[in-house]
Amino acid sequence: MLQTKQPALRAFYYPVVPIEALQDGPRNFKLMGQDIVLWIDDEGRPAAAIDRCCHRTSKLSKGWLREGCIVCPYHGWTFDRNGKCTWFPQSELEDPPKVYKIQGYRCEERYGYVWVALEEPLTGIPEFRYSSDPSFRKVEEFYEVIHCAAMRLMENSFDVAHVNFVHKNTFGNMDSPIPPKVTITTKDYGFEAYMEIPVHNKLNQKVGALNMSEETTVRKQLSEWFMPFIRQTNITYPTGLIHSIVTCATPIDDKSCQLVQFVYRNDTEADVPAEKVIAFDRAVVDEDMEVLETTEYDVSIDLTKKLENHMLSDSPGIQMRKMLMALLKERGETEVTERLG
Repeated sequence: MLQTKQPALRAFYYPVVPIEALQDGPRNFKLMGQDIVLWIDDEGRPAAAIDRCCHRTSKLSKGWLREGCIVCPYHGWTFDRNGKCTWFPQSELEDPPKVYKIQGYRCEERYGYVWVALEEPLTGIPEFRYSSDPSFRKVEEFYEVIHCAAMRLMENSFDVAHVNFVHKNTFGNMDSPIPPKVTITTKDYGFEAYMEIPVHNKLNQKVGALNMSEETTVRKQLSEWFMPFIRQTNITYPTGLIHSIVTCATPIDDKSCQLVQFVYRNDTEADVPAEKVIAFDRAVVDEDMEVLETTEYDVSIDLTKKLENHMLSDSPGIQMRKMLMALLKERGETEVTERLG
């Protein structure tokens, strides 16, 4: 899927930058091929708008702030969070004409990140399990550009057939290549997928993320998909440990996305230091990227003919594609194809 060519995907919230990144002034981000400028307004809320002045098309992210509004560095024109021009110094008018405006975007802060929707959102920012549970800690993990399509990264999160091969050095077992049975429950704008996965405890998992001595264990895994490119995988181990991974693939353009990942765990820093949790998940992400960043971003998947064992009609990947296809058609996309890369 050429993600920037699907207008319906603009109608969702995506995390774009950590809120701390805006403390020193305006910042640019490219979301679905669109350059946007982000800043903190006079009420302390994040704001987002197109990163182009309506006057002479200068990049507003090169400017500064004036009373919570973004100032163009070229002629000083100033815009509020809604895109209205509030002041331009070349005129004595106290209220600039309404036609002097830029496109403003819906913008909220949550989970320590700035979330932006380019169109009226179809649904709100996801409610993540354990985010308000005091018995869970949050571990910030990754914020980096990934050179593959957001759909590819998201589908990989639900592809249990790759685990025993791509992750053979961390927790996979190539001697057991048959994927586990998956139970899918559909939701509005997403689904839940439950599975139980036997895994090996390699050394870096034993002394790192899990702090357990057994050679093998079973993951009881409930993965939640929030359309289009967000998932939360809640892994419960026999010890009672819950390792809940939030992964967001924010589309930058057709070939790349911004990975935002953090986890919730019902243990403490004394049990397993955050650096060990991060180190294990870093190894897992690196294994994925070694493969994903070599794939073609818009490779065609035939929903009726290419039904390998791990892509059966009831698999999470196929369900994801079907639901996205239905949404795009419902929203009137005229050139929807099955190139859901």
